[in-house]
Amino acid sequence: MKYLLSITLIILAMNVSAQEVNKKIHDAAHNKEILINTCTREGVVTFPEFKEMYDPLYAAYIPDAATMIELKKLIKKEQVKIVFGTWCGDSKVNVPNFFKVLDALHFKEKNVSIIAVDGHKKAENGIIDGLDIQRVPTFIVYDKKGKELGRIVEHPKTTLEGDFLAILKKKP
Repeated sequence: MKYLLSITLIILAMNVSAQEVNKKIHDAAHNKEILINTCTREGVVTFPEFKEMYDPLYAAYIPDAATMIELKKLIKKEQVKIVFGTWCGDSKVNVPNFFKVLDALHFKEKNVSIIAVDGHKKAENGIIDGLDIQRVPTFIVYDKKGKELGRIVEHPKTTLEGDFLAILKKKP
C-alpha cells in the first residue's frame, strides 16, 4: 500500500510540474492575449488572432514543385523547432506556409516542436535558453542526433522550401 501511495504522489508531482501546453497569458509588450511556451499545432491554428491569417495563407501557399522533389530526397529523420509569436506579423505569414511545406513532405508531426514566445521573445521556465532567439519566427532544423543543421530566421532568403533545402544540402 505504501508503495502505491508513493507512486501516486510521484505521478501527481510530475503532473503539477508538467508544463501547461497552449498556455495563454496577457502580454504587456503588446497588450493582448498570446500563446506562450510549448504549443501543439492544433493550439496554434485555433488561436483566434493566429487563425484569421493561418487558414487563408495555408490554403494559398503552393511550395515550388522542383524544390519539394529535391527536399523529399534529403529528408531523413530531421527535427524542426519552430519558435514564433502569435502577435508577430512575420510569424502569422511564415508559420502557415512552413506547415504547408512540412505537410507536403509528409514530415512527421512528432519531429516538430513548437514554442510560442512573448513580445520580448522570451518563454517561461528556460525552454528557449541557449537557442539565441533574436527574431521570430525562427525555424531551427536539427539532425536526428539533435545537432543544429541551420535555421531560417524571420523570413526566408529565397522561399521557405528553398531555404530548408539549402540547410539540408549542407548536411554532412
